Amino acid sequence: MSAIENGLTEAAEYKEAITSLLFQLADDDLLYSYRGSEWLGLAPHIEEDVASSSISQDSMGHAAMYYKLLEDLGVGNADDLAHLRPANERRNSIITERVNGEGYYMETPNYDWAYQVVRSYFYTQAKKVKVDSLCQSSYQPVAEAAVKVRIELYYHRLHWETWFKQLLSSTDVAKKKMTEAITRVMNDFGDVFSFGNQKQAIETYKLIDSEETLKENWIASIKPVFAALQMDVPTIPEKLANNGRNGEHTVDLDEALLILSEVYKVDPVASW
Repeated sequence: MSAIENGLTEAAEYKEAITSLLFQLADDDLLYSYRGSEWLGLAPHIEEDVASSSISQDSMGHAAMYYKLLEDLGVGNADDLAHLRPANERRNSIITERVNGEGYYMETPNYDWAYQVVRSYFYTQAKKVKVDSLCQSSYQPVAEAAVKVRIELYYHRLHWETWFKQLLSSTDVAKKKMTEAITRVMNDFGDVFSFGNQKQAIETYKLIDSEETLKENWIASIKPVFAALQMDVPTIPEKLANNGRNGEHTVDLDEALLILSEVYKVDPVASW
């Protein structure tokens, strides 16, 4: 193979690695913000309704930034990438697609606030670890986007950490619900730091720290909180029933995408 061919191959591999990582980041925030938006009007009190809605809106904005970077790479129209891709093409982690609880939010939802707090705290802390690393990414456009995301993420993390500590320092009922929620969240947390089939390329091109480093940084970041609560830091599962980074998802994602894309599919050429 000639030097030119080698260069073209490497350029193609680099683009594929960037594309894969951006889809993971974008799809994570899209689904996380969607699940957060389902709490509108259902949060414990009006102040939380406003605060969590704002966080969901910010997270959707972060997803839009990543989809726009994909558009700039020539992958496709940003809105189409967000709304029209089927579940098996999505690269979000399983924890972001899970339902908030039983029922439909427009009818008689029986949602679990403890689950929302734990999922949001663990996910946001994981997102911070990734964004801090992305600020040093070899791909300059994503590094610049990460700097912007990190500003808003500081308040998101502080918000959910406060809820997390307060509920685990509250009543026996609250502690029980939170402990159960931690178990449920961790059962689906195994692919959060996975890069799927693109692990080697993403790490080789230094787009972000390695999976192992990110896991270690996440554990270190939450350890002081758990120590203060006199609790052990939960273990991230090694074996995965599904790896969302490889397009392996649950029925929860299919149902979410139907709702997310419903309006967009009415007129895909409209300006949104």
